[in-house]
Amino acid sequence: MEQATPLQVHSLKKNSIGLSLLVFMVISAAAPLTGIAGAIPIAMLLGNGAGIPGTFVIMAIIMAIWAIGFVTLARRVRNAGAFYAYSARALGGRAGGAVALIAVLAYNAMMFGLLGLLGGVATGVFGQFGLNLPWWTWSLIATGLVGILGYKEAELSAKVLMLLVALEVVIGLIVAFSILAKGGAGDLTYNILDPQLIFAGGGTVAAILFTFGSFIGIEATAIYTEEVRDATVTVPKATFGAILLIGLFYAFTTWSMVVGTGVEALVPTIAALPDPTFFLFALAEQYAGGTVAMILGVLLVTSIFASAQAMHNFIARYFYVTGREGLLPGFMGVTHDSHQSPHVGSVVQTLMAVIVVLVFAALGLDPVLNLFTWIAQVSVFGVLTMLAITSFAVVAYFRKHPGQEPAWKVVLAPVVSGLMMAGMAAYTLIGFGPATATTAPLSYILPGLVPLFGLIGYLVASKMAQTRPADFAKLGANRD
Repeated sequence: MEQATPLQVHSLKKNSIGLSLLVFMVISAAAPLTGIAGAIPIAMLLGNGAGIPGTFVIMAIIMAIWAIGFVTLARRVRNAGAFYAYSARALGGRAGGAVALIAVLAYNAMMFGLLGLLGGVATGVFGQFGLNLPWWTWSLIATGLVGILGYKEAELSAKVLMLLVALEVVIGLIVAFSILAKGGAGDLTYNILDPQLIFAGGGTVAAILFTFGSFIGIEATAIYTEEVRDATVTVPKATFGAILLIGLFYAFTTWSMVVGTGVEALVPTIAALPDPTFFLFALAEQYAGGTVAMILGVLLVTSIFASAQAMHNFIARYFYVTGREGLLPGFMGVTHDSHQSPHVGSVVQTLMAVIVVLVFAALGLDPVLNLFTWIAQVSVFGVLTMLAITSFAVVAYFRKHPGQEPAWKVVLAPVVSGLMMAGMAAYTLIGFGPATATTAPLSYILPGLVPLFGLIGYLVASKMAQTRPADFAKLGANRD
């Protein structure tokens, strides 16, 4: 691969992101409003119904266990490549190359999927105001705005994300408290941790996968490690803080949604709707009024936009790191002279997004059922794979570089989380066809992209080991 010369390689802007901005940037990727309006009603219908709030508590605990080893390693390896860097330093450069390409695939896939979801939702939301445009028009408008923000310094997009996340959290809480203020359907005292609810109907595994999707983006705190102030303190605080806040938000709002209909009536109510994603809007109109429901729709669009912006930022930084370190063409491994942003990676990602949206539009495919459902599930499989690999990388790293860290941080927690993430990844792979409504060969081709990209990354790194052994040895090295 082509390498950038030393004069071309710039650094990301140091000390530009504080704790609060980092937390909001990570939460924006999780898209809280998108979760409770879009994914959660489907999870309730196909999963364990009123057991979803308790499942969120369990998932928050699982993510916290995973984060123990993750942040411990993040203190030792400070590189914006995050998963890639940890794998490279712990498992070797070839493993690092494989993870780097899986990360590029996974975050791009989620970004593309979100643009489809945004286009589909925006068509309905803005259509009620007389703005009747094709879905792909809204997707391309969002792509352009995302690209502009991603091209500029991180603080600008971080502040935009903070505002959008604050608005979507507020509207979600307004609906939740409106339900509680009117007593809901009378089930205010139901126990969200009741095992009979959480493990009801054999839908627990599906519910866990849906709730996991609501935490995607938590792992990205380390992607900003070269840009945050006092990374060894800020990254761990932001990681655990985001897990806590997201877990509390989802557990509380989903509990209120169950209360709004009643435990027994929940699943039949959702099943009776023409689309499960209408559920939150119906609750908002019933308990908070039509105006709140209308505002909810607009903020749902901005919630998806915020998540797409966060994913774009992740991808731009992965492009930058992989270009800087020789796994992708070197022209990507540069930053803007004044913004100190990974602007080339941002432009490349924007162009890729435009192409994908136009291809799906030209083929007449549905933006939600096809672009979002097909492609976003590839991202879930890829992220779960990276989380599992990173967990085992923690164990390997501290066996090579022992320190004062207790065994429960660098062995027990990573092994437990690694096995859980690997199990969820396997379930996602096995159930990919039913979950995405795809049949062979597409049901094999789409998830097969994850190991394919991993193999490509492995081979690229292997070639580097032969042709540029000095560069290979530095893959994933600290960048202070």
